[in-house]
Amino acid sequence: MTGNNAKTSAYEKTWAYEDFVEGASLDLGTKLVSAAEIIEFAQGFDAQPMHLDEAAGRASILGGLAASGWHTCAMFMRMLCDAFLLDSTSQGAPGVDQVRWKRPVLAGDILSGNTTVLAKRLSRSKPQLGLVTLRSELFNQRGEGVFELENTVMFLARDAAQGRS
Repeated sequence: MTGNNAKTSAYEKTWAYEDFVEGASLDLGTKLVSAAEIIEFAQGFDAQPMHLDEAAGRASILGGLAASGWHTCAMFMRMLCDAFLLDSTSQGAPGVDQVRWKRPVLAGDILSGNTTVLAKRLSRSKPQLGLVTLRSELFNQRGEGVFELENTVMFLARDAAQGRS
């Protein structure tokens, strides 16, 4: 993977539609989940006790201070952006087909993950736009799956990104 630069123009993006190969897997790197960030996210967006207090988390079925499922989605998105999305011609996504929170993400967990290209096709109505279907997974430091997501992302084809038709 190449590094990313938020100031890079669409002409210089590394990842265009053509670069995604069905069956290919892209590494998402790693992320240490801290208690402070779990609490901060929960205070702003999901103030349930198991996300705010270690004792409440231990008393719950989650077994400890646990990230909200929505926080897990946000951490995944950051990992995806850092891995390749910010260095791509991404035009966003029309939605998410599936998201699953398989196990609690606890304070101190180290997340790692990958994204696999399931399918790709050019848009019939906008041939400069490619649709890439991805399946993403996150795992904790024990290799246990904690998160799965499937969705389609829209990427400009290389010629469109470079201003050619």
